[in-house]
Amino acid sequence: MKIVNNIRAALVATVLLLGATFNVVQAQTAGLLAGGAEELPPLILSVVKPLADGPITLKSGEYYKITIICDGSGELALAGSGFFRNIWVDEVVINDIEIRPFGIESMEFDDEGEAEIKFIAIRPGTYELRIPGTTGKSQGVTIVIEG
Repeated sequence: MKIVNNIRAALVATVLLLGATFNVVQAQTAGLLAGGAEELPPLILSVVKPLADGPITLKSGEYYKITIICDGSGELALAGSGFFRNIWVDEVVINDIEIRPFGIESMEFDDEGEAEIKFIAIRPGTYELRIPGTTGKSQGVTIVIEG
């Protein structure tokens, strides 16, 4: 009987420890993501307008939301694998559909529309998002992630 009571006590202790660990991990995750993302100025995909007003500075470890708006003036894409590989993408929202990808290489708009990306900046560095095939300064934006 003593062995059964010891096993029972060990199981109860294990369950309590696992529950406490889960609650701590859940609270830590909720802390960063529950506080809400800092909203960045939108990026405008357009044949006639600049992509952004200027460079964007982010801080490593912070949670952000950026909206990409295509005005429909052309079939346009946005590429920036260097940037996309150095952030953690929480979700991409398109037409109220939430997508949770492993990563992003680029996105293309065949018509006007919006996509919202929520992410955590991870690796410090200087990156570029650009409309592929363009060389004009206004068709790209520099993004700096500071440590």
